[in-house]
Amino acid sequence: MDIEAVCGASVPFYKMQGCGNDFVCVDNRALEIDPAAMPELVMAVCRKAFGVGADGMIFIDHAPAGSGLAYIWHFFNADGSRAEMCGNGSRCAARLAWLLGIAPARHTFGTDAGPIEAEVDEDSTQVTVLLTPPKDLRLNLEIEIEGRPFHLHSVNTGVPHVVAVMDHIEMVEVWKLGRAIRQHPAFAPAGTNANFISSEAHGSLSLRTYERGVEDETYACGTGAVASAIVARELGMTGEETEIITTGGEVLGVILRDGKTYLRGAAELVFQGVFYPQSLGIETD
Repeated sequence: MDIEAVCGASVPFYKMQGCGNDFVCVDNRALEIDPAAMPELVMAVCRKAFGVGADGMIFIDHAPAGSGLAYIWHFFNADGSRAEMCGNGSRCAARLAWLLGIAPARHTFGTDAGPIEAEVDEDSTQVTVLLTPPKDLRLNLEIEIEGRPFHLHSVNTGVPHVVAVMDHIEMVEVWKLGRAIRQHPAFAPAGTNANFISSEAHGSLSLRTYERGVEDETYACGTGAVASAIVARELGMTGEETEIITTGGEVLGVILRDGKTYLRGAAELVFQGVFYPQSLGIETD
């Protein structure tokens, strides 16, 4: 049987994960999917059970001529919202681009937050990215949640993040508290990601994150790990190099040196396949 005659045209994809953050990745250079049509497609593909299921979706595309970039990406959260940056997603995009021969192991690609320098370790799954400079650091903020004052800190590491230092993050109701912070008027209209950290042995941090756009706790968040490391250093909890233990149990490394911010961790190609937009309720020409 001709499957495409029944299910319509297929779209090749690659499923990547970085410390438990999973992404559906599409090489859009030949497909030329219109960015205006991407949000609807993203929501259908990222929907669990009915689609592929993922925290977000990455479209790798041609870089503008003369830009010096290996490629650009269009990055979307699972809810179809476009995001300026994603730390774990950037590492996944870089390693996939290297695996597909789109870019060499060391390259620079374009995001809505600015150019990202990436270095893929050819002998492992580790990828290091130099993120755009953090901005808007604010320490010792107080907001009110359910009638009680709550102490936190904020910084933009490509996307906005709030960081709260907790004694026992395993007891934090991340979905409830994270959602309240994400939607708090103090961070309107865009909202924010919410991170909860606690100190561990040897200067490491444990991290749990409620991600804007996913609207739930995720296994890891790269830009959230960087935000947490920045705040922890400012508070004297850590030094220039920090290991971040994520909810999924994997470790992200953050280096804050000479005004530059590096994120290192594994990026795995889990599987590849095709999906059928028509079966997802997406009309195609």
